[in-house]
Amino acid sequence: MLVWVLIIAGILSRLVPHPPNFTPVCAIAIFSGAYLKRKYSFIVPLILMIISDIFIGMHDVVLFTWGSFALVAGLGMSLKKNRGLTAILGISALSSIVFFLITNFGVWVMGWYPRSLKGLVDCYIMALPFLRDFTISTLFYSLLLFGTYELIARSVRQTRLAKVLL
Repeated sequence: MLVWVLIIAGILSRLVPHPPNFTPVCAIAIFSGAYLKRKYSFIVPLILMIISDIFIGMHDVVLFTWGSFALVAGLGMSLKKNRGLTAILGISALSSIVFFLITNFGVWVMGWYPRSLKGLVDCYIMALPFLRDFTISTLFYSLLLFGTYELIARSVRQTRLAKVLL
């Protein structure tokens, strides 16, 4: 059920109006890597991106985008044993940077900027505002997802324990 909740939430977050680059997709990829079985870790972000891109519109950088989120899910797996605040924030920041580097490299490779060193540098410089917003959203939604999940899990454990003790 959690897999479907994450996929549907991710799709809806991309389809409803939102500030540019401010969705929970990267956080969902990190969370999937941290909590779901290995195969679902990669499937969740890919399915939500493919379905939402069908509605939003495909573009020539989708493989870089989808690949970035698969890589981010892999980074999220490093949180399986350590889900502390510092680790979550660190992986969230690193994931934002990885996504930024790969997707903007894709923008440059696909010819949106001149294929020169100057074109590559210009591409990254012009994308810095997106990096800022993307990083803020990833940090925000990661804290929200991980925090909410842990609160619910703790509540369920306490409820089960209380039933056993009564």
